[in-house]
Amino acid sequence: MSNLPNCPKCSSAYVYEDGTFLVCPECAHEWSLETESESDEKVVKDFNGNILQDGDSVSVIKDLKVKGTSSVIKIGTKVKGIRLVEGDHDIDCKIDGFGAMKLKSEFVKKI
Repeated sequence: MSNLPNCPKCSSAYVYEDGTFLVCPECAHEWSLETESESDEKVVKDFNGNILQDGDSVSVIKDLKVKGTSSVIKIGTKVKGIRLVEGDHDIDCKIDGFGAMKLKSEFVKKI
């Protein structure tokens, strides 16, 4: 038996190789082994496509309303020492005057 991974879409074990691609006969999903190994580690990018890492400093690119309050985080606000987390809001940080906050990477740019 081959050591091919299960299908990432339907978890089928009946995956076969077709050239450089892997194919699932049950759901017709096709993917590459190179893509499979790269997708294990999530890459978080800012508005401009720069790769973000823990500890980076970023700047907010648009006014952001703070949920539950009437406050707004103004455009250009600098955030130091970000931490990347899993989820929809993939940046965990502290903003002066607001405290702990979660941001989406699409609304920041790396400084």
